[in-house]
Amino acid sequence: MIGRFHEISIRTDDIRLSVEFYEQLGFSQCVTGDAWTHPYGVLTDGAITIGLHQYKFPSPSITCVKENIPAHLRAIEQLGIEIAWRRLDDDVFNEFGFVDPAGQMVTLLEARTYSPGLRERHETTLLGDFVEYSVPANDFDAMQAFWEPLGFIAHDIIESPYLHLSLSSDYLNIAAHRPRTLEVPMLVFAAADMPARLERLRSLHIDFSGELPRGLNPANNALLTAPEGTQLLLLHELA
Repeated sequence: MIGRFHEISIRTDDIRLSVEFYEQLGFSQCVTGDAWTHPYGVLTDGAITIGLHQYKFPSPSITCVKENIPAHLRAIEQLGIEIAWRRLDDDVFNEFGFVDPAGQMVTLLEARTYSPGLRERHETTLLGDFVEYSVPANDFDAMQAFWEPLGFIAHDIIESPYLHLSLSSDYLNIAAHRPRTLEVPMLVFAAADMPARLERLRSLHIDFSGELPRGLNPANNALLTAPEGTQLLLLHELA
């Protein structure tokens, strides 16, 4: 229902600093098009794609591509979802957005804004394998009821390594965690050799956040904060 996943769109005030941060972690840049007039950069690890926008907008956004945006907007409305904003006309790049029960913005575009590149999913970065994009939510039932009609499959709520609900799809896995775990969205990565990866990150003088979710061992897990504020949770394992 929401098309093919395109990117996690994130606002940054210094796009060069953000791009350099992700490249240091092992992400690759994609070739961007001319859909946007503001500074725009895209980085990927083959599994997750991050779109950095030096521009003010509701950030971060789960951004997808779907053809025939006007017709699809009506289909979304028929599900009872309120459209938060729209930009539709014959001479503009068509797009619209709506929010989920947790306040997470979802944006649908009429076409891609970058070339996918040649990065393969198995070419992991220093962070390990991308697992899911997780948002803070108080009501897991409402999240499940919202996302399942859009094509996501909800899994059982699990408590390890923290309480969360995972929802999977063909293109992107999302999740809901309690605000007390972390009050903002986070990109979650996992690896069996995470302790060694953390040592490598330390050797590169990459700072870890002191706000690691309660219950996680800092010897095996870490939280990184990107220059634009994106939270990257690195787990030794994910149940």
